[in-house]
Amino acid sequence: MFIAPFVATPLPVVRHMLSSVDLKPGETFYDLGAGDGRTVIMAAQEFGARAVGVELREDLAKKALSIIYELGIQDRVTIVQEDIFRVNVAPANVVFLYLTTSANDKIKSKLEKELRKGTRVVSHDYEILGWKPHKTENFCENPKLGYPSHTIYVYTK
Repeated sequence: MFIAPFVATPLPVVRHMLSSVDLKPGETFYDLGAGDGRTVIMAAQEFGARAVGVELREDLAKKALSIIYELGIQDRVTIVQEDIFRVNVAPANVVFLYLTTSANDKIKSKLEKELRKGTRVVSHDYEILGWKPHKTENFCENPKLGYPSHTIYVYTK
């Protein structure tokens, strides 16, 4: 089921989000709506995580896989071309979302059911209604210009 358009998260924002959620080497990281794979690639390369990207669109999943194989990190990064509602996210230590508020609302019950206590969820620009973030940050991608500004929500189950 298509629930949000593909809009790439800028790399400085991805890096900030992964730092904000305190992603550690060896943890399992899931990106629900992985797009071109930039978040799972950075999670593996810069943070040492095992990363799984879930992407519905075939063209984006193929693009992500192509980059992953080109970088030789396919032993640490997986792309699953599937509907995010059909993929078990229970193994995740961290879940990354850049959906919409309504899409986050649709996936909330799945996350509540499948995620283990202590799992962190980080969402770009859109909160998860009914959940209380333990951290909310405004991150300015270009401080000299003062924009664009991004809101980062960090939750812990």
